[in-house]
Amino acid sequence: MYLYTNWAATIPMANEEQDFEPFVNLLSRVMDVIGTGKIYFIIDNASKDKTLELAQNLSQKDNRFEVIWAPDNKNVVDAYLTGFKVAYERGHDIIIEMDAGLSHDPRAIPMYLRVLNEGNEVAFGSRFIKDGSMGDSPFNRRMLSKVGTILANLMLGTKLFDMTSGFQGFHRDIIGKLLQYPLKSRAHFYQTEVKYLLRKHRTAEVPIHYQAPSPRVSPSAIKNARETLLYYFWERLKGNSPTI
Repeated sequence: MYLYTNWAATIPMANEEQDFEPFVNLLSRVMDVIGTGKIYFIIDNASKDKTLELAQNLSQKDNRFEVIWAPDNKNVVDAYLTGFKVAYERGHDIIIEMDAGLSHDPRAIPMYLRVLNEGNEVAFGSRFIKDGSMGDSPFNRRMLSKVGTILANLMLGTKLFDMTSGFQGFHRDIIGKLLQYPLKSRAHFYQTEVKYLLRKHRTAEVPIHYQAPSPRVSPSAIKNARETLLYYFWERLKGNSPTI
């Protein structure tokens, strides 16, 4: 039995038609076991297939699922923050961020709830600790994640085993602080930026199994990551390391 039964997961979705049913079926089974939970699907104009239609049909049949249509989103970070804002305003005690398409295994959710019920304020998914893995993700994607973690820890003074994963859970008050902070990331580096900014909070790493859909990371995402990393590195050198 979990102390925090009023939890929610926010899940950005785009072009998930192929994996929609197996993902939702697994997610539903996990929620059946837990007996609680609310899922917010964040969908915007980046999705070109029938993902929106499938999600809307599901929400009409099962009120545990709700579609948040967000056409003003400009990037994936906007999608994450839109989900956080909705879940925060609905008053959820625990808010979990995860990806769709079976990249993140819903069966890890009970572990997040347990960890966040044990005195931790934040729970970050880790592929590089015992019982974690990246499945059969492409070699380039695995190397990008590992090198990114090493580089971030060296430059930012952090000590996590995985600085680039995106499966994470937060107490409500942490989300409130995060929503007020002007994040610099506009793409993948968002995950690292959040971990850096929350480094002084009580944190646990949770082993996760990750399946990367593609080895490709856009040049603009790499550029934004480089600029954001250098910004926080220089701020750290000046003794002005921001936290939230």
